[in-house]
Amino acid sequence: MIGIRSADRNANTFNDRLAVAWRFDRIPHCLVFAATTDPGTFWRENPLNIDGTAILVPGQYTGLWQLGLHQGKYRALVQRRPVRVYRDNNRDTVLNVDAPIDDGLFGINCHRASGTHQSQRVDKWNAGCQVLADPFDFALLIALCDRAAEQWGTTFTYTLLEEADL
Repeated sequence: MIGIRSADRNANTFNDRLAVAWRFDRIPHCLVFAATTDPGTFWRENPLNIDGTAILVPGQYTGLWQLGLHQGKYRALVQRRPVRVYRDNNRDTVLNVDAPIDDGLFGINCHRASGTHQSQRVDKWNAGCQVLADPFDFALLIALCDRAAEQWGTTFTYTLLEEADL
């Protein structure tokens, strides 16, 4: 799985992408979903953590996720290995990548926004996770993960790239 963070640093839009690539019968496949890799405006202005809102630092996170429950509510990809996050604590709506970096287990999951329709605004749907806008895209992602888990194991690597680096 590969996340691509848009060069647009403004919050509250699903302006990023999450790609999934695999082979089936030696034929390569790739799907790209609308997503957000950074928190919505609400959580930027009201951090859950005293040190600031978590924003995943670009890089490769081997075995980051496994299938589980997001906040105990529905199936998602849940964090199982430490990550690096920026701690954006100036409470504005602009993504700060010069913020202090924190390492650890923070519940940086991959989940969906609304369960009923494609979301247009991030709002409270993301406090630091990687979030898909469309619940049907997310259901497809989980189905692909279920299938992959049968063949290659239950952990999933995630690579987050910056659009500017492509």
